[in-house]
Amino acid sequence: MLLPSYIEARKRTKSTVEKEDYYIDSSFKEIGTGKKYYIKTYGCQMNEHDSENIKAILEELGFTESKSYYEADLVLLNTCSIRENAHNKAFGMLGRLKHMKQLNKNLIVGLCGCMAQEESVVNEITEKYRWIDFVFGTHNIHRLPYVLKDRLSSGNQKIEVYSKEGNIVEGMPVKRENHYKAYVNIMYGCDKFCTYCIVPYTRGKQRSRNKDDILNEVLNLVENGYQEVTLLGQNVNAYGKDFSYSYNLENLLEDVAKTGIARIRFMTSHPWDFTDGMIAVIKKYDNIMPNIHLPVQSGSSKILKLMGRRYTKEEYIDLFNKIKLIPNVSVSTDIIVGFPSETDSDFKETLDLVDYCKFDNAFTFIFSPRIGTPAAKLKDETSLIEKENRLHILNERVNKYFLENNKKMIGKKVKVLVDGISDKKGMIYGYTETNKLINFSGSPDLIGKIVQVEVTNAKTWSLDGKLC
Repeated sequence: MLLPSYIEARKRTKSTVEKEDYYIDSSFKEIGTGKKYYIKTYGCQMNEHDSENIKAILEELGFTESKSYYEADLVLLNTCSIRENAHNKAFGMLGRLKHMKQLNKNLIVGLCGCMAQEESVVNEITEKYRWIDFVFGTHNIHRLPYVLKDRLSSGNQKIEVYSKEGNIVEGMPVKRENHYKAYVNIMYGCDKFCTYCIVPYTRGKQRSRNKDDILNEVLNLVENGYQEVTLLGQNVNAYGKDFSYSYNLENLLEDVAKTGIARIRFMTSHPWDFTDGMIAVIKKYDNIMPNIHLPVQSGSSKILKLMGRRYTKEEYIDLFNKIKLIPNVSVSTDIIVGFPSETDSDFKETLDLVDYCKFDNAFTFIFSPRIGTPAAKLKDETSLIEKENRLHILNERVNKYFLENNKKMIGKKVKVLVDGISDKKGMIYGYTETNKLINFSGSPDLIGKIVQVEVTNAKTWSLDGKLC
């Protein structure tokens, strides 16, 4: 067994990042013949893209996908550890699977993703969840065939989780869930070590993919008719900082724009690494979407310092003002309330910042202590009731600006990439360049195409429109 370690996961050295090529032995390619798999994915876009890789690997082994875990021979949970809610959902699902496994001894259950990289989680699995068949982490997705075959041949619980800085594996197969929008990883890991965040421990150090590998992937997507790529990383703005030569996200955005792909998005950005050069490139190219996700986390410089964010409220606002100079730009954010020692005055500063920035969207959360992070050890004297009250007040405030910003779009004509059939009868839906959801009447034949739509009505979280 290879078990995770918080101490090892925190280490950062100047060792060279190794590049591996994905390989699967031909003898593995029949172990899933006649069997079905089901993957339940929790968390961020990176996890979603990891599941696309995992699905393709399982299908190389002969498995076919099931849309229901009740009909599957193998169920795999791809987990998230960023907040307690996702953690609890995964363990709740394991409870259901335990009951299913008692009824079907041949059911294979696995766990992977960020929770698998947590020392405390794997310790709990080895002590209380011996019935789980296998566990692997974020660093060894490419080794899934070996982990699975070992479990099937030995009959013993297989745990293989590497606590290391990480490497880069190229050439992994991918089963994309969408045929016109694609995720493209440009880097992995994070070195910021915000005091509340477990990601640097679960995803390893910052390491960037070679630009040629990225550009070749995008060019292949263009050739296959894809309209949009989202460049992914735990902190995309840090792309290239680990190179021995000068090439960064500003350069990569420009090169990806030159591939001719219709739409480019990127996430997630850390304010610390967002440069004037990036803003200039976004302004320069029409196919780089004017939609920036810029997590602030708090409007109090005191709390930001305790969070280890390495910028002040004033520095965030200065950057925000620069970004707002991008024509028609929309800005979304993340905000945490109830961080240890947050006072009413600190919370008011967050509300004041929201009033200033008037974000187009915001993901808001109550602070969730994660075992192994410094913030989990901080004294927290704020009651849950008070935290919930602050979250309610914050949500009312951000929702006010969502609606105000959407109402400003009424009467405007916008370009929309059509995503699918709306829940609203007879309508389809898609997203604008600024990532606003819009519903409108139209034929399903338009799915996957970019069309022009006039905004006719605005709601808090969506727009209505009509084809031009």
